[in-house]
Amino acid sequence: MFIFNTISETQQYLKAQQRAGKTIGFVPTMGALHAGHISLIERAKTENDLAVCSIFVNPTQFNNPDDLKKYPRTLERDCEMLLPMGCDIVFAPSAEEMYPSLPQLKMDFGTLETVMEGKFRPGHFNGVGIVVSKLFNIVKPDKAYFGLKDLQQVAVIRRMVQELSFDLEIIPCLTLRETDGLAMSSRNTRLSSEARALAPQIYKALNLAKEKLQNGVSVIEMQAAVNEYFAHNPEFERADFRMEYFEAADFDTLLPIEAKIADGKTALCIAAFLGGVRLIDNIVF
Repeated sequence: MFIFNTISETQQYLKAQQRAGKTIGFVPTMGALHAGHISLIERAKTENDLAVCSIFVNPTQFNNPDDLKKYPRTLERDCEMLLPMGCDIVFAPSAEEMYPSLPQLKMDFGTLETVMEGKFRPGHFNGVGIVVSKLFNIVKPDKAYFGLKDLQQVAVIRRMVQELSFDLEIIPCLTLRETDGLAMSSRNTRLSSEARALAPQIYKALNLAKEKLQNGVSVIEMQAAVNEYFAHNPEFERADFRMEYFEAADFDTLLPIEAKIADGKTALCIAAFLGGVRLIDNIVF
């Protein structure tokens, strides 16, 4: 496994591999890897000749400086995890390597960035779009793999690939969960023991909402039931729980569903703070 820190050496190596006819599967990450990331690497390796993983905590997608500062950085451990999984190349640049100067480009993803994550994290998807487009241009993968836990991010990237005619395929992959239902996330390591014990209730709330909607209740009634679910558990108050949003949205547009679910896929999406750690999750049905 090669570990490259510069764009030039990464491009030089990968161009030689592509000239030899090798296909590239790419998994962009911000590190602090877990089994969910590893599953993406394993799939990339299975479906391509080479598996490439980038590890870069991208400062331009954080609108909270404190969140950026606290984001876990575990490069040595990450590489130890990747080595036995068949990862061929790790691209781990510095911020200065990726951004010799602050990017001036602004990306507009339309309604996709006006709801949920876009509404509560202004500028977030501009940062995501810029860094992912740079990574695609550096690695030039045939396929890129993204977990559906970040459902809105996947939608944004798919739109960017389509509208900018990137010559690659986006492969969305199912969310991996702990045995108690908690969606795997690098942020989980920051949870206190008390918060970690409560965190699986977020997934249970998603399933409660799904059951309500499938039984024909309105979106407003569903949201009221979810609010009640959290409000009636005093442990959440002690653990400093605060829900940021809980939305029923159309899977394709991610626009909120106002009344009752209709034909087509529905996405239930949540973002909440638990013990000061922001967690997101979703289910699609």
